[in-house]
Amino acid sequence: MKLDFTHHQSAHCENGVISNLLKHHGYPISEPMAFGIGSGLFFVYLPFLKVNLAPAVSFRPMPGLIFKRFCKRLGIKVNRKKFRTPKKATMALDQMLANDKPVGLQVGVYNLTYFPEEYKFHFNAHNLIVYGKEQGDYLISDPVMETKTVLTAKELELVRFAKGALAPRGHMYYPSDFPEELPLKKAIVKAIKSTCNDMLAPVPIVGVKGIRMVAKAIKKWPHRIGVKKTNHYLGQIIRMQEEIGTGGGGFRFIYGAFLQEASEVLGKPVLLEFSTEITMIGDLWRDFALDASRLYKNRSSEFDGYTKLSEKLMIIADKEERFFKNLKKSL
Repeated sequence: MKLDFTHHQSAHCENGVISNLLKHHGYPISEPMAFGIGSGLFFVYLPFLKVNLAPAVSFRPMPGLIFKRFCKRLGIKVNRKKFRTPKKATMALDQMLANDKPVGLQVGVYNLTYFPEEYKFHFNAHNLIVYGKEQGDYLISDPVMETKTVLTAKELELVRFAKGALAPRGHMYYPSDFPEELPLKKAIVKAIKSTCNDMLAPVPIVGVKGIRMVAKAIKKWPHRIGVKKTNHYLGQIIRMQEEIGTGGGGFRFIYGAFLQEASEVLGKPVLLEFSTEITMIGDLWRDFALDASRLYKNRSSEFDGYTKLSEKLMIIADKEERFFKNLKKSL
């Protein structure tokens, strides 16, 4: 059971699965377009929820939501299944492959044998595509990897039924029905408005308000919890920003590419200006990550480093607030 499936590497797993599955079905959707229509740009700070002994920070919506929004806005029907037992999950997967249908899977990262050791941690919301099975091994198209790869049946079962937060429970999904023509224009406008509303939400922990909340916290942490714990918290923020799905600067770059494509589809040259602006904000996020890494690795000799880091994040929040307000007005 092996499909003629073309693998395309992407910056983020969920975007890549969307793009690769759509391309397989004859719809040339790029990763930026998948990300933009799925309103993948987001921010939330959950100080009351601890992940790896640090407050939870996310630069993206809940796993699966990008795919769900994308398909809903384009009128694509998606089938999703979770399973009580590995046996049932394997049978369902094999049946799909026998029918020449590639499927997306939600899996845990920690036991992915082809992942570099430094990227293995307990995170259960990674996405990949299974497109075939040969001699008992499953053929894998993982969008964040450069080439196709393989997992044994036992290895795939282990990651499909990883334990812990966001346990996938064998989660399998695939598009099953498409409209005659994808309503791109309508979907793009709706998606941009949704992203703007998310980032400008009147909630203290969400969007630009959430970014400001983190900025204020960084300034207070050294006095409240000590430098060692503060550095651990910073390390967690940067890991969520730069390693788990390219969240900070990387997502701004992808969104800039989306706005560039959207300007052509909608015939709105002004979106090119917004594309440049969000890309510049992405550069600021990367600078923030670099400065924070110097602090938590004790490579910075600046006594007031935490205050300066807080101020840089405040500047980013101000720029993003202006950006999303103006982007929304442009529509």
